[in-house]
Amino acid sequence: MYASLYRNVTKYTCNIITRGLVTRTKEETICYKAVNEAEKIVGYPTSFLSLRWLLNDEVANVAHHIRKLIGTNHPLLNTARDLILGGRTPTWGLIVLLISKAGGLEKGFSDIDKDVTAGILHSQRVLAEVTEMIRTSNILHNSVLNIYDKDSEVFQDLNYGNTLSLLTGDFLLSNSFRELAGLRNQEVNELVSMCLRDLVEAEFIEPRDRQNRPLPAKPLLVQQNVEVPNEFGSAPLRIKEVLGNAKAEWTLRHFLGSASLLAKSCQATLKLAAHPEEFQKLGYLFGRNMALAWQAHFELEHFQDTKNKYFSLISAPVLFHLQHDPNFYSEILKGSEDIYNCDYHKMREEIMQGPALENTKMLKHKFVNTSMEVLQNFKSSEARKALENLVKAL
Repeated sequence: MYASLYRNVTKYTCNIITRGLVTRTKEETICYKAVNEAEKIVGYPTSFLSLRWLLNDEVANVAHHIRKLIGTNHPLLNTARDLILGGRTPTWGLIVLLISKAGGLEKGFSDIDKDVTAGILHSQRVLAEVTEMIRTSNILHNSVLNIYDKDSEVFQDLNYGNTLSLLTGDFLLSNSFRELAGLRNQEVNELVSMCLRDLVEAEFIEPRDRQNRPLPAKPLLVQQNVEVPNEFGSAPLRIKEVLGNAKAEWTLRHFLGSASLLAKSCQATLKLAAHPEEFQKLGYLFGRNMALAWQAHFELEHFQDTKNKYFSLISAPVLFHLQHDPNFYSEILKGSEDIYNCDYHKMREEIMQGPALENTKMLKHKFVNTSMEVLQNFKSSEARKALENLVKAL
């Protein structure tokens, strides 16, 4: 039973986070080139933004312990591999640096404060690293498995992997806030703290299976056009009002789970450069819409690739199909105990026959178009062009 659980979790984690880098389709090549060109503009490969944290004794010891998990197929193995190799999607740190460069610097900063070569502030580079470390720590924490078996061998392997996931994630998180405190900017601290609140809140949206993996809420019989607000402020989002409504539920889950971090980090980096509040809001709006556009793009591409046996049950195609056919929820309920009890092949075939994929494409294009509109408020520059290329790659 648990050998099967290992295999399923491994496949699920691998499919959710990234795809292999051995072969690339034409679209993947375009995305990879866009990311590569953007990294040249900011000065170095941002997939290694947190490299200086990884090259120390503490994390070197963690890497040594992770090697002991080889053969257990704990999700942490795939997470560690994907974080090191990177994917074809841009890192959040890269986006923060490009927004910093595209926004430019207000007068009053000394050369000591600036990274003259990159055209940004040292504090903005630190914020980009903090953003990437928080995102990485969240991914590591999500590698934790609930343990229900007291078999000594199975329990030991799972518990060992869980311990490494928690400690490594905590290490990166604590270091990120230590660096953040060094910026001596209370407003930026508040923004990043709100990101952390949103990440945690995303993990408590129910329903979930026994492994705490998310399931969609029961679809409402009467679907209303509920819009999740941009929430340019500190007020928490009202979750109960959107669950069961396909578009609103999808937007809420992924805003809290990832888009909030990018949005508020883009806002914070413009705040560090002393831009007016209205301009800071543009950074927030771009980060929010960019993150959601990439999420919709990834889910659509992942769902249509039949090589991927499993797909997320809270992905846009699934939620839109539930809106189209509420009776489909009976298939979702089969995963209440374990999401792998669902018949993914049957579900994929049924979803592809309905309007869900077309609705997902429309959702993606909405966020893409909004991202492009926001960028037009920035001055023409190579950084803005790089951001436009990343959006167009969708």
